[in-house]
Amino acid sequence: MKSPATSSGPSSAPLSRRSFLSRSCAVAGGALASASWASAPSASAAGTSAVPVQNPFCTFTKVFQHLSYDEVADLIAEIGFDGIEAPVRPGGHVLPENVEEDLPKMAEAMKKRDLEILIMTSGINEVSDEQHTETVLRTAAALGIKRYRMAYFKYDLSKPIPAQLDEIRPKLKDLVALNKEIGIQAVYQNHSGNKYVGAPLWDLYELIKDHPTEYLASCYDIGHATVEGAKCWPINFALMRPHFGAVYIKEPQFLDNTVAWGPLGDGAVDKGFYKTLLASGYTGPISLHVEYLKEKDGDFHNRIVKATKKDFATLKQLLSEAAS
Repeated sequence: MKSPATSSGPSSAPLSRRSFLSRSCAVAGGALASASWASAPSASAAGTSAVPVQNPFCTFTKVFQHLSYDEVADLIAEIGFDGIEAPVRPGGHVLPENVEEDLPKMAEAMKKRDLEILIMTSGINEVSDEQHTETVLRTAAALGIKRYRMAYFKYDLSKPIPAQLDEIRPKLKDLVALNKEIGIQAVYQNHSGNKYVGAPLWDLYELIKDHPTEYLASCYDIGHATVEGAKCWPINFALMRPHFGAVYIKEPQFLDNTVAWGPLGDGAVDKGFYKTLLASGYTGPISLHVEYLKEKDGDFHNRIVKATKKDFATLKQLLSEAAS
């Protein structure tokens, strides 16, 4: 089943995604048009059908929490995204205990610039008072937010893995029931590491496969899938693709047998991923994560803005090349 549809309204931002695309990402045989872009058949593939592409783009604004909501909105509109992935969690830009007051302010700041909160990153992985689950989700849904990223589950490696998955299942069942009642989708990100549920992806598939995708889906992260799956990422992609609710883009690097993160296009992600993604017909949100710079290094704001602009341009170029 498809994830909830996401559409962007008419663009009035200083540099909208539409104008950004038309300026910088022409594909073979035609310019980018309207709110979607598609490849024309290349010379080597004359007579074949074009691959349609239509995705809203956002970026995770954890790195911009030092700005006001209006300042974030101005910056995101200037860069050309369709919206943001907003941190609404403990330590986030919106705190769960203040969600009823502050999330509408953030949403209004985005709306004034023709932007959306495309994904809400939450601290939620169960229905509980401690996580403010109902208040956060009902507030988000009332504002038109269609999906939220879940908090992680972690393994205790001293205990059997299957039994721990069985402990998670009732929590997901209750969460899905609430999501269905409210009308919102949970997405769970695969994150690399030896304690994260979802790191190998097969376990995440087993947890979500029997639930309607519009209420519980995969947030497929190609960076973390590359760290854990290396050359077998196409297998994991094929396994999870029917359950995609969002796609995350980031770039791992392997330095002296240690994982680091860096600029898009310069690391270990197989460039074939972008062609595979387009060929799959995925039309949901794509979120760019730029989290490899450290605040302590000085002049953080200007450096993270520059890095985000550069990585977004690289992402468009990689998709454009994949579509041609």
